[in-house]
Formats: sequence, C-alpha cells, structure tokens
Amino acid sequence: MCAIEAGRRGRSVAVLEHSGRAGRKILISGGGRCNFTNLHCTPANFHSANPHFAKSALARYTPADFLALVEKHRIAYHEKTLGQLFCDGSAEQIVAMLLSECHDAGVRVFLGAKASEVRGLAARAGERNAARFVIATKDAEIAACSLVIATGGLSIPKIGATSFGYQIARQFGVPVLECRPALVPLVLGGSEKANFCGLTGVSVEVVASIGKRSFRERLLFTHRGLSGPAVLQISSYWNGAEPIVVDWAPGQELLASLREPRARRDAQSAKSALRAKLPARLAERLVDVTNPQSWTKHALDELERGFHAFAFTPAGTEGYEKAEVTAGGVSTDALSAQTMECRDAPGLYFIGEVVDVTGQLGGFNFQWAWASGAAAGRAV
Repeated sequence: MCAIEAGRRGRSVAVLEHSGRAGRKILISGGGRCNFTNLHCTPANFHSANPHFAKSALARYTPADFLALVEKHRIAYHEKTLGQLFCDGSAEQIVAMLLSECHDAGVRVFLGAKASEVRGLAARAGERNAARFVIATKDAEIAACSLVIATGGLSIPKIGATSFGYQIARQFGVPVLECRPALVPLVLGGSEKANFCGLTGVSVEVVASIGKRSFRERLLFTHRGLSGPAVLQISSYWNGAEPIVVDWAPGQELLASLREPRARRDAQSAKSALRAKLPARLAERLVDVTNPQSWTKHALDELERGFHAFAFTPAGTEGYEKAEVTAGGVSTDALSAQTMECRDAPGLYFIGEVVDVTGQLGGFNFQWAWASGAAAGRAV
C-alpha cells in the first residue's frame, strides 16, 4: 500500500520482499479468504502505549477507501459478522490486486530479496533527494533517500516472521517497546488443565473480561487450554498474571428451574438446568468443578454469580507460532502520526505490525496496515 501511494506520486519505488512469494500473511488470513477490513473500524479497536497515535492515519485512509479498491478490481466479497469483510473467493485476489496496483504505479517488486544489512549515509547539505540509506541483499546494494520498514512482527515464524524490523529500529536509535504474542490461544495449567482440557472441541458463546475490557464471542476448549474469538480478543489485554473472567451465559439465569416451588435441588438437578443452556459436557463439568455443598437460596445465588464470573488464571500463551499478531514494537513516541517518519532519523519510516499499534480480531490489523502504509506512501 505504501509503495502504491508513493509510486502514484511519481516516486521511484522498490519493494524488497524476503519471501519468494508476496503477501504470504494475506494468503493465510481468514481461512484463505482474507478478512481484509472491518466496516466498523475506529481507533477504539486498537491498543497501543499511545491510544491516540493511530487516529490520524485511520481517519485519512478508511475501510471505504480500501473497499473502493476491491470493487474497482471487481473482487466479490461478503460481510460475515460484526462488520468483518471477506473475499467470496480467495485471498489470492487481494494479493493480485495489490501487485496490479504496484505495476500500474511503476513500482518494482523484488521477490526473494532478503536484506542482510542497512547502512545510514551522512546527509548532504542542500541535497533534498540525496541517498540516506543503503540496503544490502545477497545480489545487490540499493541506495535510497527514504526507507520504509514494513517487516511485520514476530507472529507465525513458519511463514518468515523475524525480528529484523526491530533490529533496524534499534540500529537507528528508535526505541522498541517489549513485544508479546497477541490474538493468541491461552494455555491452562494445574487443576484448570485437568478440569477443562478434556472438553476439547466444546464451543460456547461467552463474555470474556479483564477489568473493564470485555468481548462477547465464542470460547473454544483445546487440548492445551482456551481459544476461540473471545479468548483471542482478550489475550491481547492479558498481562500474564491477572485472571480472565468468563460469563458462561450472558443475560441468562442458569439455575432458574431450581428456584421453582417443590423443585429438586441437588447436583444432578443443577446439571440438568445447565444442560438446557450450555453444551452438556461443559454443564456437567462446571457443576463438578464448583462442587456446591449446600442448596439453600443463598447458596444458589452464590453459584449463579459464580457461573457469570468464572475466573481462569492461564499458565501462558501458545506463543508466536499461534499468535495472529504481535503486540508492542516500535514506539509511537518516536514517529510522526501523520507520516510514520522517525522524528530523529529523517527518511526512515515504520508501518504496520512492526509499530506498537495492535488491532482487535476481525480485519482491524489489515486496516491498520493499509492506513499506515498509505500515510507513509503519501509522505516519502
């Protein structure tokens, strides 16, 4: 996106792609159909040490702008849920669209061009377009007056993710905030693992919360812990220690039948009540785990509250191998929110996931990629 915008301005642009194929992360996204944006994208859908940083770029390149490009190339798409837009066909259509736009803008894309070194050159007084950087690959050295780092984060190393972007930042004195896996499944340990990992494959709609942040989506049990959209969303806000609170039945009273006159009140009756609204295996496990010792009205009230505020303390995450994105990264304090240029390293830009701006699940990280790319492309 950055290259397209710069090329349209008549800039001479080279894209160095270290992989032998362009857009590999695009190709695997959305189950191969690419969740390329979200209609309801706002700055509130992103987190960063500076929550205001993304506002400028997001306002100047919106989902409607990217959608116009998709429609220009006659790519059929559909809205899945919550404003998430997917290709009807294949994610390959999005990659082909971007490469076509690069071609039309005069951009040269070099595949298999892995940068081994970046060197800064001393600025020459009065030469506005003088080369400031040299990028070395195994085949050539390229000099440029502007250098844009769009290397992504550490997520999914099997498709080529590396720390190269952070290394370049540090080389030029640009601070990098601590990175961590985000939008990532969580691992349970101890008694929580023993109690719940036997439910592998069970899925249920919940509200998952940390503090004031909550998401109402589906939770999925795995053989190692918890996954599903609700868990992936809340994982981005987990600090590695605090509990994650789950409401198993938002807006519903699970034990209402036990409050009826002459109702039987025991573990089997509680399991039956929960099975009416939850997957059977989960219903039975929750009653077994909570193991109520009394069935008074007060005990029922406590049990009901517990089912709507059930706390897990994960042992960790599935790591960068399973994380969809990387939280943290190049500090936004070092960058211009309008152009993505480093304040103390003229001509050096950072865009996309390498920057400390992380979107929620549902197309928001792609929209940040398009928006930050466009911001830099209009300035380089």
